[in-house]
Parts: sequence; C-alpha cells; structure tokens
Amino acid sequence: MARQNYLFSSESVAEGHPDKVCDRISDAVVDAYLAAMPEARVACETLATTNRVVIAGETRGPDSVTPEVIEQLARDAVKDIGYEQDGFHWKNMDVAVHLHSQSAHIAQGVDAAGNKDEGAGDQGIMFGYACRETPALMPAPIHYSHAILAKLAAARKSGAASVLGPDAKSQVTLRYEDGVPVECTSIVLSTQHLDDTMTSDDVRGVVEPYIREVLPTEWVNGDTVWYVNPTGKFVIGGPDGDAGLTGRKIIVDTYGGAAPHGGGAFSGKDPTKVDRSAAYAARYLAKNVVAAGLADRCTIQLAYAIGVPQPLSIYVDTFGTGKVADEAIESAISKTMDLSPRGIRQQLGLNKPIYERTAAYGHFGREPDADGGFSWEKVDIADELASAV
Repeated sequence: MARQNYLFSSESVAEGHPDKVCDRISDAVVDAYLAAMPEARVACETLATTNRVVIAGETRGPDSVTPEVIEQLARDAVKDIGYEQDGFHWKNMDVAVHLHSQSAHIAQGVDAAGNKDEGAGDQGIMFGYACRETPALMPAPIHYSHAILAKLAAARKSGAASVLGPDAKSQVTLRYEDGVPVECTSIVLSTQHLDDTMTSDDVRGVVEPYIREVLPTEWVNGDTVWYVNPTGKFVIGGPDGDAGLTGRKIIVDTYGGAAPHGGGAFSGKDPTKVDRSAAYAARYLAKNVVAAGLADRCTIQLAYAIGVPQPLSIYVDTFGTGKVADEAIESAISKTMDLSPRGIRQQLGLNKPIYERTAAYGHFGREPDADGGFSWEKVDIADELASAV
C-alpha cells in the first residue's frame, strides 16, 4: 500500500540557469538541422562559462547549417534569454563550434537498409508518467515549480519585473493527505536581481505576488514557510556565476522525482535517439492511459537495444489504481502504437523543428502547439486504448 500522508518537493530552474542556456542552444541546433532536412541526425552538447560557449558533437545533415549559422543561433538564444551582462553577453561572448560527422558504425546500426527497418539509436530504458494531481496530468510539485518560474520570466520580459535577472531556481514542497496535495508547506525561490542594493525581503516583495497567482489560494497560508534568496544577494548569475552543460537537469525536465527516469537527457538529440523520442512516447501513453480512465496513476517503462526496431519490453505500473490489470494495459499499448523509432516519430510528428521551446519549464505537462510542438501531450488515443483492453 503506497503512503497516503507525506511531504514531497520538486525543483525547477529558469531559462537563464546555466544548464538551461546550454539545453536551449543544443536544441536550437537540432531545430536548424531538422528544418533543413527532417531526417538529419544530431547529437549536440553545449558548455557555457564566463563569456564563452562551446558547441560540440556529431551530426549528419545539409552543408547549409554552417558553423557561422550555429554561432548565430547561440547568440540569438542567449539574447532572447536576456543576458547582457559584463561576464556573459550575447554580443561579446566567444562561440566555438566543434561539430563533426556522425560515426559510420553508429549509422550502420540505426539506418534502415534493404529489408532492415530503422533501429533504435542506442540501448536504454525510458519512462513515462501521468497522474491526476493537476489538469495537465502531472505531479503537482514540479508543475507549480515550473509555473512559478515561467510566470516570473514573463514578468521580467514584459518589463513588469525588470529588476529580475534571467537566472533563477524554484522549489515547492507540498503536503499530501490521502494521496492528494492539500497544502504548500514551503516555497523556495532564488532569483538573480539587477539592483545590488536589494535585500532578500526586497526581492520577496517583487516575486511574492506572482508566486501567489500561480499556486492554488488555499494551499498558501500562515504556516507556509518562504525562502526567497536565502543566501542574500544574487547579482552575478548565469554562466558567469556557474558553468553550464547540456543535459544536467533531467529530473527538472521530467517529473521532478515523482517518477523514475531512465538516465538519458533529451536536449541536443534528434528524434531518432530513443532517449528523447521513446521518453516522449512513454509520457504520451501514460497520459492517455490516465485520460482514458484506466488508472489514476501510471508509469510506463520502455527498453531498447541499439539497432533493434521494437522495444525489448513494455512495463506498466498503475500503483493499484488501475481499473483493469496492468498486463491488460501493456497488451493494449502493443496493439495501439508502433513503438519502433520510426513509428514513434511518425505518430507524434517528431521530425520537425519543435525542440528549442522544450528546453525550459519542462518537456511534459505543456499544451500541444498547432505546429506539432508538444504533440506527446495530446490525449487522442485514449478511446483506442480503452477499447483495446
């Protein structure tokens, strides 16, 4: 029997966090290649430090995506995030591009040839999760941690909270009763600010109204403990204060620790890489299972071997909330969706330049976009799954 009364915390980081700067640049490179050639292959890593960005990895795509194009993508991303400080400025930073051709030995296992279908781009396990804690069918702590930072970023960019800088982190702790979140016991917000005379109380005065707009009113009360810039000043932010790397915020990107993670990062990878596409498929399936009323909570694991098209295993756990046996849901999944890399990409329309927007505020729990972005958040196979059990 799962615990019903407990505290649980999740954190998020803003688009100006050093690691998220790197995720954004890497995904901008992915988008550039897919826009030029939908079947391009990209594995792009980015490092950022004081006024320096280094982009490296392997690609297979058109010559039109030149180092000069990639350098400009990096500058555009950093400019949009909002960095114009002495130690990290979109115009003055040094950008080094070290991308080279994809390994032929990897390509031979992944590419379709003759009667051989396209195989998975790597071995690995991927997880998807959904629950009824929020309308987005996401765990509440990570959902609200993201929402706080997205709200503050919008206020910063609109000029309403122009004193705030791009770098920030949030953390929300919720109290659960009978398995349902009922109260916010603590809120942690550390945000860069541009006025070095501001105290922690001054910063709280700026951010608290926005945080209260995001959280359910009844969750925040006199017992809620606030920690806003608890260490004091936070003026030096972004890669000038701390180096960033692609792929270091995988729990922030997914479920905030409320569900397992297979270990592979998403950003910088084209959708032939099952680290990305199969994790999206697992979320898509879990969300549709819950939307179909087959369970109130659902974790799905998929496992792959490099060069092999179909998953080695499909595992479902509904934590005792299932209306049918977990094995029946596993069988329904197999009947409903082709989980080969090609099948996933075709069903979810993943060979499109839709990834830069995923780099901050979570890959899951977002609204599907008209151009195909966040297609894995649709619940368009719920009826089919329900019919297949």
